[in-house]
Amino acid sequence: MALEKLLIARERDGKASDEPADQVRALFNPEEYTINQDNNFASQAVPGLKSTLLQFVHGNMRTLEMELFLDTYEESGPQRDVRTRSNQITQLMSIDPELHAPPVLRVIWGSLEFRCVLARVAQRFTMFLEDGRPVRARLSVTFNEYIDPDREGKELKRETADFTKLHRVSDGETLSGIAGRYYKNPRLWRPIAEANGIDNPRSIRSGFSLRIPALTGDGAAARN
Repeated sequence: MALEKLLIARERDGKASDEPADQVRALFNPEEYTINQDNNFASQAVPGLKSTLLQFVHGNMRTLEMELFLDTYEESGPQRDVRTRSNQITQLMSIDPELHAPPVLRVIWGSLEFRCVLARVAQRFTMFLEDGRPVRARLSVTFNEYIDPDREGKELKRETADFTKLHRVSDGETLSGIAGRYYKNPRLWRPIAEANGIDNPRSIRSGFSLRIPALTGDGAAARN
């Protein structure tokens, strides 16, 4: 049984649309595809250490890359111009009047289902009729994963600074650096100092366990 052709469909009501006008079916399945994902880390040089310290900053979006092959040489009429096929894909980058942005898509092929937007298309035409019309093309496409804030909040259950935590101090760490890690603001080091009875913020030692208190709306430590 042959593998079903790759489908690119607009998303409607949180799922791939069943309407033919919202779908683009590949003429030929890609030979391969690549999914890329990476994270950003900030490095901080600390005097006395043999290497820099790394701190996670944020994750980057996943991308899906593939090459689509189009061939309309055997067709007749206007459809013989391969651009009638390639335009169906490039138009997915156009702004949707209802969304005021390009449409959210679902790329579906076998076990792959990728929620995304079309970020890039590079068209290479490789075969032409006598009148110059192209009938064969290769499209290098890049899809960027699309995750809206509401969905990310439901899918990712992050720990926050809403509850008191314990932090073991490492070499070179400072109260401001620890506050930046937990509160996303290095200036909020005082609640940590007060919760741990620290008079001198420079006196923390490696291996010391610190209580990281929850914060109130005004940036003060919450009372338990």
